[in-house]
Amino acid sequence: MAAVIDVASFILQEHGPMTAMKLQKLVYYSQAWHLVWEDVELFPEDVQAWANGPVVPDLYRQHRGLFRLGQTDIPGDASALAVPEKSTVKAVLKYYGKLSAQQLSDLTHSEEPWQQARKGYAAGQRSYDLIPLSSMAEYYSSL
Repeated sequence: MAAVIDVASFILQEHGPMTAMKLQKLVYYSQAWHLVWEDVELFPEDVQAWANGPVVPDLYRQHRGLFRLGQTDIPGDASALAVPEKSTVKAVLKYYGKLSAQQLSDLTHSEEPWQQARKGYAAGQRSYDLIPLSSMAEYYSSL
């Protein structure tokens, strides 16, 4: 199993430079769809329901303070992904990669996993609550 920084590095290798927010959302969707298609998590790190959408704090610590990211900004190993993992990420990029960071953020805000994890929080209020893998798998498998 790859680490989140490996997945992020692979995304940047395949897609090219992007904003940190967009990378976070693409990592989230890669995790969600890998759960659906392969019935196993893509990476072990937690996803939290932050005000601007799903965020993996371990990845955030790697790019904190940076707006735009290139492959050399994340110290992951893109080659650490197995073939099924690469296939998932490539499919996610094909579908979601053309969307802007704001469009991806808006999309996550309209979906149940983030909404359920944010229950009880005001818009913009800080939260470190997890988005459970079970919630992601259940919701995205119903689409």
